[in-house]
Formats: sequence, C-alpha cells, structure tokens
Amino acid sequence: MGATRRHFLEMAGAVALASAAAGTAISQTRTGGSPVVKPPRLKPGDTVGLIDPASATFESVKIEVAVEVIEALGLKARPAPHLADRYGYLAGKDEDRAHDVNQLFADPTVNAVMALRGGWGCARLLPQLDFATIAKNPKILIGYSDLTALLLPVHARTGLITFHGPMAGSTWNSFNLDCFKRVLFGAEAVTFENVHEIKDTLVQTENRIQTITPGVARGRLLGGNLTVLAGIVGTGYLPDFSGAILFIEEVEENIYRVDRLLTQLALAGILGRLRGVVFGNCTKCLPGEGYGALTLEEVLRDHIKPLNVPAWSGAMIGHIDRQFTIPEGLDVEIDASKGTITMLEPAVA
Repeated sequence: MGATRRHFLEMAGAVALASAAAGTAISQTRTGGSPVVKPPRLKPGDTVGLIDPASATFESVKIEVAVEVIEALGLKARPAPHLADRYGYLAGKDEDRAHDVNQLFADPTVNAVMALRGGWGCARLLPQLDFATIAKNPKILIGYSDLTALLLPVHARTGLITFHGPMAGSTWNSFNLDCFKRVLFGAEAVTFENVHEIKDTLVQTENRIQTITPGVARGRLLGGNLTVLAGIVGTGYLPDFSGAILFIEEVEENIYRVDRLLTQLALAGILGRLRGVVFGNCTKCLPGEGYGALTLEEVLRDHIKPLNVPAWSGAMIGHIDRQFTIPEGLDVEIDASKGTITMLEPAVA
C-alpha cells in the first residue's frame, strides 16, 4: 500500500470517528466519491477563533474592529494567542501562526475559525499544520485571498467543507451578512446570483456577468485566488480537480500575469479536467506597460472557451465589497447563461 493511500485511509478513519462523536454529517460527493465532512452550523453564542495566518496587522484598532464584528454577529470572539504578532511582513513566525490554527481546531470550546485578513503567508504553514487534529475536530474555516492556501489543503487532506467568504476585517454590509447567515447559520442550500440593480444608468452596468460558454453543469466547487492556487500546484496539498467546478478571482495583477497563471493551470492538467468554470472579479487588473495587450476578456476566451464546458465571468467573488460565502468542496449546479451557482445541499450540519 502506498504512503498516499495509507494516509488517506488513516485520515478517513479519523474523520469518521470524530464526526460520529460530534454529530457532524459525512456524505459522499457525487462527482469525486471521496468523503466530504460538513462542519456544524453556527448558532448564536458560539465561539469563533480569530486567526491571522498570513500578513501582519499593523494597527491594533483593526483587531478591535474584527472582534466587534464577530460579536455583532451574535458570536463570541477568541483571538488567537499570536494574533498581534509581527515578523517582518508576516503575522508572526510560521510555527506560531500554525500553532494558532492547530490550537483553535483542537479546542472543543471553539466552533469556527475565521481569518482577520489575508496577504501572504498561509502556504508557509502547510508543513506544520496538524491535519489529523483538524480532521478529528471539524469546524467552519472561512476566509479568502491568501486563505486559498488553507481552505483547499484542509479540504484535500480532511474532506472538510471550508468556506471562501468574508473575513473579520472585511466590509460587513447587508449583502455579505445575509449570504453568510444563510449559508452558515441557516444551513440553506443557497443559489448564488449577482444582484440585479439599475441605478441612475438606464441599464445595469455593475455586477454584470458575461457568458463564455453557455450550459448547465454539476460538480464539486473548488477554487479561490488564482495566484495562490497556482502557487501550490504540484505540492500535494491540492484536491483532485477531476469533474470539478473551478471558481477563481484575482486582484492587482496585470493581465499578462493572469494569462501566465491560467497557462500554469492548463499545463498542470487542471483546466482540462473541469466540468465548469466561474471567473469572479479581477479587481485592478490592468494591461501593464507596452504597446499592446490582450484584454481580460480575450485571455479568458483563449483559456476557457476551448474547454467546451459551461463558463462565465463577473461573479460576485473576489476582492470586492459584496461577495458570496462559497462552500469549498460541495457539489453545486451552475448555469452559465443565468450566472448562477446552486448548492445541491446545505454545506453545514
């Protein structure tokens, strides 16, 4: 028996035992067949562990606001021991940031783990994360941007559904709050769809979608920040993308770099295994210097259109004020003409 196969069986056994004890739901994905673990839903009064696993937070007031956000959600905040640490541009030494994640998952009084912010640094923690402990103590893990390097590996190694969504330091407007509560408190099977609003512009000009390839598809929803995802390709920390629905977003990358990152996913064999693609927002993605450039629309057409799978761009995912709370690893159905992502079941137990 190979080491990878043995590791999977050991982890699956740990997940099953822990989930049975905690009342956590285990199901089989319709697209992958690997165990999927749903964390318990949030309830008023639950405790949320607050972590800073990537870049440092330099102003203490931002930590104060993050704690108040959690409390305003009707929850209790548990700041991680090293939350306010700083090591250069990182929020403390790698071993300390990893310890915070491991400790909060091991603590039975903590019901969820939420990031304060992203930046860079989550991938540095992966060798020091205790995936066995995480598997035995399934709970909500949420964040976005650099948190892609935690959300996908945790799902890959434990089967736990993780969540790409607002962080404690994000903008908590009514849209974000409603989506967050419906998915994580209400245990709803939500249909994600861009808001339809016409301001003083005669027709809708914001939050529009563009269909790349029409059609409907079902698959396991996986993805996150494009740069971060591409950065851990080949490391053994990514889930299998066969039959998946890939969602990606980006921020402050020149368009040629987006082209390069998508080329990396194509050459790594990820794009060719997908059943669908949802491109979110590419915030502040500019052409860069030079005499000519492809547009983002052209880059997506070059890479996504030849896949011949349902795909669209413009979903409310990414570095934007209003964003969905997306379940990583859950089966969904997408409609590329309508621009919808429909959860086929709740993501929490």
